[in-house]
Amino acid sequence: MSIEHPSFGRVDDDRVIIFDTTLRDGEQSPGFSMNLAEKLRMAHALAELGVDVIEAGFPVASPGDFDSVRTIATHVRGPVICGLARTGGRDDIARAAEAVRPAERPRIHHFISTSPLHMKYKLRMEPDTVLELITSGNQAARRYTDDVEWSAEDGSRTEPEFLCRCVEAAIRAGANTINIPDTVGYATPEDMAALFNTLRERVPGAEKVILSAHNHNDLGLAVANTMAALRAGVRQIECTINGIGERAGNAALEEIVMALRTRADVLPFRNGVRTPELLRVSRMLATITGFDVQPNKAIVGRNAFAHESGIHQDGMLKNAATYEIMTPESVGWTKSSLVLGKHSGRAAFRDKLRAMGYGDLGENQLQDAFTRFKDLADRKKVLYDEDIVALVDDEQRDHARIRFVSLDVFAGSRCAAPRRRAPATRSRERAGGVARAETPGAGPVDAAFNAIRALFPHEARLVLFSVGAVTEGTDAQARTTVRLEEGGKLVDGQGADTDTVVSAVRAYVHALNKLLVKRTRSEPEAIPA
Repeated sequence: MSIEHPSFGRVDDDRVIIFDTTLRDGEQSPGFSMNLAEKLRMAHALAELGVDVIEAGFPVASPGDFDSVRTIATHVRGPVICGLARTGGRDDIARAAEAVRPAERPRIHHFISTSPLHMKYKLRMEPDTVLELITSGNQAARRYTDDVEWSAEDGSRTEPEFLCRCVEAAIRAGANTINIPDTVGYATPEDMAALFNTLRERVPGAEKVILSAHNHNDLGLAVANTMAALRAGVRQIECTINGIGERAGNAALEEIVMALRTRADVLPFRNGVRTPELLRVSRMLATITGFDVQPNKAIVGRNAFAHESGIHQDGMLKNAATYEIMTPESVGWTKSSLVLGKHSGRAAFRDKLRAMGYGDLGENQLQDAFTRFKDLADRKKVLYDEDIVALVDDEQRDHARIRFVSLDVFAGSRCAAPRRRAPATRSRERAGGVARAETPGAGPVDAAFNAIRALFPHEARLVLFSVGAVTEGTDAQARTTVRLEEGGKLVDGQGADTDTVVSAVRAYVHALNKLLVKRTRSEPEAIPA
């Protein structure tokens, strides 16, 4: 059995379309922000990864979102480029159409809530009004493009009979992809299977469209629900890199793709994702957003292929298959853990970065990273891949309105006395040079942060300060995370250095730069999960 689709032609029954919403649903997570250049860079990486659809943003939300979607549609080739719209929004569909118009294969994706709870309290609409908007919205979208997707927001909590009527109306009005989101992550795998089986059995024309699943992870079931949906006839899955997204996140692309590859015996579906690129794209997203992947994260966490138990190590030495169900190389990990030293040259450093998936560094970024690498090599006895990742991540960040230059700190046990505080000298570049400040504090980190406030006055509140080691040893780099809050907006910044205070300052400056980006953006009235 196969389905004809305007963007993909014939879609065979074993083909799964990978719809990535990292730049839309993922980017609207609290604390996440990307500027236009970073979104474009991420979109190119997703295209290289082999995703089928990139949901680039919500064009009506703000001029910045419109520009991002329009730029991606203009410059990224390969995947379908999709813009989100509200079914009942006055200008949403036209705005989305204009944003994706330059794409090789444009798509308009629009949505409206269908659950009793959402219709009563969010939309304040009667079911018949929602049905009318579904029809008119799809008809309007089809005037701009043949590729139209419609979503039933909170579909998993919608009454089955009404959901069938909504889907039938959308199909009749021209939608060729029907997405049923588990918007609040409430469903179980059994629920998802029953939902899609019902649609296939009861909705006329369901066999002629692509059914899609968009699952959230509030109960930790997003990937399991996606697998259940595939078995029930879904052929498009909506997901994000690293599983980022609203609240607990979305179904993780890397987990879904590797589940399909590893368990083809029970999930006999194919897709176009180039799995050796998964780790590179995961790390790129972490660099751009400032959110590290948790160590035990499936597929891309640093412990995913680590073995400490003696029993496990013994089995691995005899046959890796005893404790590894996939190879590290299949998702982009390398076998080597020790890397370059202080005698290594620029060419060797560049080759190592390419092997680690950092081939897209510009000359200036490469030189800055190499300079920091040589400095780090002078201070550390042994360098690991994680050390290289940490310093290159710092250089790849594009939030650069404020830049850390240097820091001198006086600290000691006597500085804790009531009248003796640790002073810090802090500097930052201005358009016309470098600014400096000297401030006291309750300790070196507090003094350094006070210096930042003196140099760049702001009202953001520090709500999280976390320090961890990149590798083992007393000479390990510290990886610091700083979270700032201002007017309800949260941003996370990260920094790394063998000096913990310097690491903290890098993280604070990174977060502050991201907050400046957030200030320029307005939030949409309503967005679907």
